[in-house]
Amino acid sequence: MTVDGSPVVEPVALFGHWICPYSVRVEFALAQLGYDYEVVDVPPTAARPKGFVVPTEFLEHSPRREIPMIREGGRYLADSLPILERLYRARGRCRDEEVEVARRIDRTVFAPMVGVYYGTEPARIAAASAALADALAGVARLLDGRDWLVGDVPSLAEAAIVPVAVRLDGLRALGFTGPVPAAFADHAERCLALPGGRAVAWTEAQQAEFVWRFTTFRERWAAGR
Repeated sequence: MTVDGSPVVEPVALFGHWICPYSVRVEFALAQLGYDYEVVDVPPTAARPKGFVVPTEFLEHSPRREIPMIREGGRYLADSLPILERLYRARGRCRDEEVEVARRIDRTVFAPMVGVYYGTEPARIAAASAALADALAGVARLLDGRDWLVGDVPSLAEAAIVPVAVRLDGLRALGFTGPVPAAFADHAERCLALPGGRAVAWTEAQQAEFVWRFTTFRERWAAGR
């Protein structure tokens, strides 16, 4: 589906799950922009309970069978950045600079973030932690004394980075030891205080499950060596 500025037909169905950072991005945007939406729970493969039946609709319309995917007006779109662009553009709130910042966040922040919680050896976790600290410092420099990453109001760029804010405490518990710049920490708090942030903020139980899943993953890896 071409990403354009035509109206989004509501309600929107989001096929996703709270533990997936890319799904968190999309739900943040839906809530922040005031869309009428529902979440169709599709856990990532590694988090699916035994016997979980993946919706046929998702299997038929997600090209890589990965979350997130949205359905709106009988149309389907997968992958978080195209979805964000679609949602923001339809509200007349999508600028090229915001898309570029979101892509930069994808390139620099998400790989080391995932490297921290999927890390199995101390040296690799430490390397991912250092890389994530450098990436967050880069995001802080983008703020340059402003409240928001692009312009004077929250934008698509905030949707792109918000999964880091949501799981920052969990990352700490799993080995992230790098410094978090004050500008980034303040920005994360502002994001989580927004309507979109309140929609995706984790409960204590979700935070505990996130840490438990990856701690267990590491224990199983170590046992199988």
